[in-house]
Amino acid sequence: MSAKNIKTYILLFLTATIWGGAFVAGKIATTTLHPVSVAFFRFFGASLILFPLLYWKEPNRPTPTRKDWIVLALLGLTGVFLYNIFFFIATKYAPIVKSSLVIAVNAPLITLLSALFLKEKLNGRSIFGMLLAVFGAVYIITNGHPSVLIEIGVAPIDLVLAGACLSWSTYSVIGKVAMKTYSPLAATTYATGFGTLFLAPFALYYTSFTSVKMSGWDVWLSVLYVAVVVSAISFVWWYNGIQKVGASTASVFINVMPISATVMGTIFFNEHLTMTHIVGAAFVFSGILFNIYSKQEKAMFPLIKKEANI
Repeated sequence: MSAKNIKTYILLFLTATIWGGAFVAGKIATTTLHPVSVAFFRFFGASLILFPLLYWKEPNRPTPTRKDWIVLALLGLTGVFLYNIFFFIATKYAPIVKSSLVIAVNAPLITLLSALFLKEKLNGRSIFGMLLAVFGAVYIITNGHPSVLIEIGVAPIDLVLAGACLSWSTYSVIGKVAMKTYSPLAATTYATGFGTLFLAPFALYYTSFTSVKMSGWDVWLSVLYVAVVVSAISFVWWYNGIQKVGASTASVFINVMPISATVMGTIFFNEHLTMTHIVGAAFVFSGILFNIYSKQEKAMFPLIKKEANI
């Protein structure tokens, strides 16, 4: 395994860990602010950081064409605007178990879309690794009782959850297309800018002066965390991972999020770390390692074949 790939995997792991912390920050931020307001402040703050950074780091970046602007706008529409709208509606009206499953379902959906539209090749071992990781995430989310999903059944809100999964997965796949021309930083910056514009009218409607005035330092610190760390830094890392190892491999790391959220909940909300979490984490990490090494073995096989003159 090359040093470059090791760095990419570490950044993907940190990204998923950071996103797990976003659940804690979001819970704090929405105590006084409307979820849509939090989403707008999150990406508006990220835009204030990303655009100057982009102009500084990439002064000679390519000028977007009309077709490029459409692709970049779709990134903002799917990964910023639609995903946040769907996700916040789901967290308000859907059972916690169901809304949490968005995390687990994203991984196989990204893998499927990557295979269909990006022609990313899959093998049996990488699929098995993905399923291990997804099972681990589901095991944690359902507190060791996956059968509860059958008991909950199907409801109209599930269409909203499906929309959340589809929008994030589409965002990840379109990002791969955008990065044929643009860097991870540029793709993330443009997506954040468009997403902020799409969220602005809704934020104006849902944000009141009273709610802003009532928000304490803990709320604004949480907003700052999701704006700077979650949206500005980790989104760039996410796209960098997709560019380096592919969307299907990067998606497996999403299953680290429930582990991170559990640990953060234990630290900040005195929630208990149980054997269920440990078992689920073992499945997640086993699946990630299985997927990584199956891809590595696949990459090494042509070299071995060439050296052996097969």
